[in-house]
Amino acid sequence: MKLNLESLENKLAWESYRMPQYDIPAMAARTKAAPTWLHFGAGSMFRAFPAVLAQRMLTAGLTDTGIICCEAYDEELIDACYRAHDNLSLAVTLYADGRLKKEVVGSIAEALTLGTDYDRVAEIFAAPSLQMVSFTITEKAYPLRDNDKNLYPDVAHDMENGPKGTQSLIGRVISLCLHRMHTCGKPIALVSMDNCQNNSMRLRWSMMEIAYAWKAAGLIDDAELSYLSEQVAFPITMIDKITPHPDPKIAEHLAADGLEGMTPCVTAKGTIYAPFVNTEQPQYLLIEDNFPVGHPPLEQLGVIFTRSDIVLKTAMMKACTCLNPNDTTLAVYGCLLGYTKISDEMQDKDLVNLITRMSEIEAMPMVSDPGVLDPHEYLHEALAVRYPNPFMPDTPQRIATDTSQKLATRFGVTLQGYYDSPLPKYRVCKLKYLPLALAGWLRYLIGVDDKGEAFELSPDPNLKMLQKHLEGIKLGTEKVTEAQLYPILSSKPIFGVNLYEVGVAEKVTEYFRELIAGPGAVRQTLHKYCGDN
Repeated sequence: MKLNLESLENKLAWESYRMPQYDIPAMAARTKAAPTWLHFGAGSMFRAFPAVLAQRMLTAGLTDTGIICCEAYDEELIDACYRAHDNLSLAVTLYADGRLKKEVVGSIAEALTLGTDYDRVAEIFAAPSLQMVSFTITEKAYPLRDNDKNLYPDVAHDMENGPKGTQSLIGRVISLCLHRMHTCGKPIALVSMDNCQNNSMRLRWSMMEIAYAWKAAGLIDDAELSYLSEQVAFPITMIDKITPHPDPKIAEHLAADGLEGMTPCVTAKGTIYAPFVNTEQPQYLLIEDNFPVGHPPLEQLGVIFTRSDIVLKTAMMKACTCLNPNDTTLAVYGCLLGYTKISDEMQDKDLVNLITRMSEIEAMPMVSDPGVLDPHEYLHEALAVRYPNPFMPDTPQRIATDTSQKLATRFGVTLQGYYDSPLPKYRVCKLKYLPLALAGWLRYLIGVDDKGEAFELSPDPNLKMLQKHLEGIKLGTEKVTEAQLYPILSSKPIFGVNLYEVGVAEKVTEYFRELIAGPGAVRQTLHKYCGDN
């Protein structure tokens, strides 16, 4: 039993799976002829969410075309994960009671690589039927510069050479938009679905910086610049669906069904992939209603199209209060305490108390209430349903990736809110749990767990710089000077605020000293401040 179109003909073998209720080859042919939705980023989030949404629309008869995906970074995925299976995928939804919902997703009409299939991608951009180009390329793909403010080499090349022969993803997207201008002449919406604040606007800022450089150098004309600035829309989004790496246990379950080739693999670039994705049942997607040539009827599936300010408030509610700060806190302390699953951490009373009190007592007073989702209900679902789900194999180690690039949003916004508040009850000096979370991240950077054993830190572009500042600090270090921590704790790029200026650096330092006192100090400190008593 293989995951391909031929195998789907044996209906009996797939009786425990939800199957596509449409003619897949016919759908693919219609989509290729008149594409409406192109997506960049062929990873697990795409297959678990946008591709499933496309399937729902096809099943309900809301559309007769599917979705096309294009991978621009790890192109090995396309051959290994898509073409090897006739562009079919398996979406496995994991419920907290142990149920699995297994679905064959057939809505992906084409799977392309930007490098080898650029001409085909250009054809798609030129199609008058195209309404939306979406992205899940991770927040690292949007900046044009490294931490030293230097242009990345491929971006520098594009800045100098113009729209022809672009090398960077952002440069290529601009060139494709200009190709659309010169072919069909219609507008287009570019929609980031990455989990970062102002996601589509980040895409716009990067694109327009390059475009203005091209205009200044005479590489594009006024009409082309005008098209990019006025005819390309950038609707912002708030997306939320936990999609961990493929779990070997799910692979075993699928193999027991008779499916071949389900074992997760790793590409040369380090991407973990499998023919299936495992994901949770809760999901949220809000999109700014700014589509100059319309959009697929996603509102029929519960996707909320609304004003930009409501989307931004919802994104801030999630990223600054109800979910992402808890993600980071569980990630760093989970690594320190030897946990390998987030759900297992939710059996740890000290950690549960830490994230519950941090979010309910300290972060919630500064929450951005969007009106369309209740912050308290959203937080309760995260704490009571999503995190404790023992069948969601998400790991602290995965979530700890790139933490230095996430702290400004996840903690800095709340700290700034306290700093700006005129109310005495909202003084920064009264914060207790939020500083403990930040101190936990500093303790994590030492690379030694609470038993005193070294562990591998998750990838982070700032890791070498951060560890250099912390050089010489180890378990049992009695003197940690302000001068040593100042470059980190005063960094606005990292925290969004200068922790000394807002008045929380001293408490973070105090907690950090307790956390490095010796083996067992992490548990002792957590219990001291987060125990039931």
